[in-house]
Amino acid sequence: MFVDYVNITVSSGDGGHGKVAFRREKFIPKGTPNGGDGGRGGDIIFVGDRNMNTLLDFTLNRKFIAENGQNGGMNDMSGRNGRSVIIKVPLGTVISDKITNEIYLDIADDKKEYKLLEGGKGGWGNAHFKTSTRQAPMYAQPGIAGIERQLNLELKVIADVGLVGYPNAGKSTLLSVMSNARPKIADYPFTTLFPNLGIVKYGNYRSFVMADIPGLIKGASEGKGLGLRFLRHIERTKILIYLINSNSEDYKKDFKVLQNELFTYSDAMREKPFIKILSKKDLLEKKYRGKFFDHEISSFTLEGLEELKLLIAEKLKEIEKPLEIWEK
Repeated sequence: MFVDYVNITVSSGDGGHGKVAFRREKFIPKGTPNGGDGGRGGDIIFVGDRNMNTLLDFTLNRKFIAENGQNGGMNDMSGRNGRSVIIKVPLGTVISDKITNEIYLDIADDKKEYKLLEGGKGGWGNAHFKTSTRQAPMYAQPGIAGIERQLNLELKVIADVGLVGYPNAGKSTLLSVMSNARPKIADYPFTTLFPNLGIVKYGNYRSFVMADIPGLIKGASEGKGLGLRFLRHIERTKILIYLINSNSEDYKKDFKVLQNELFTYSDAMREKPFIKILSKKDLLEKKYRGKFFDHEISSFTLEGLEELKLLIAEKLKEIEKPLEIWEK
């Protein structure tokens, strides 16, 4: 099951309290202070994991609490530090505050640790407060409390290429023949209910990552259909492929509607390079001979796939090198 948005609560550990204690030994009636320090509370740490592709686990466990530091002991013994909580999330996860929407972390690196909340510091024992004029301090510092936050976890798929189009435009079919991905394919709308990723190989040991985004309809940016839920995944892509079905009554109008939904969702979409492709051209009564599209593909033979791969590769070269995390 694909889950791309959850709310969780995290809390770092409290620092342990310092100890008030004095040296007690035979023949030493007035021992010196020897209260130990409290241990530090555990941290909240997020780690990117490229082997994860959903936030499903967080629907079962929504609260993460780090261990408190132990209190200080006698004989200058410090309390043990609390264990930190390490939370693994998929690459592309954005972590923000549930109340203020402030973005704290954007997880993009595999196995890299991101410390979100530090545990509370442990308090000093009374041994620290001994001075020449205060030989027997009767107090110690309390530990500092940990921090609690309510967080939004939002997964945005990381891919080089995003397929955009109306339901049943042929996006899943194109992904399945260009990569080893096996998305659900059927002859009814909205068969794709979550993004699918596929690695497309071309040339000599070269590749790029393509994402099949669920079909958009007019009003998707306002919450209609499945669009609003999945438009976030298009933000991560470097280029877009607009796939227009040959059954369309007005190619240009459909293209403009799709563009408008993306632009309404985010102004950043205006800057993304794109390729326009006519799909299922074999269903046309006569071959489309306009110059509106950059490429054409057939739904059955899918001729011209190698040319399409090279076209996409050239477009990627124009902007920047494909995401390195997919090349490791």
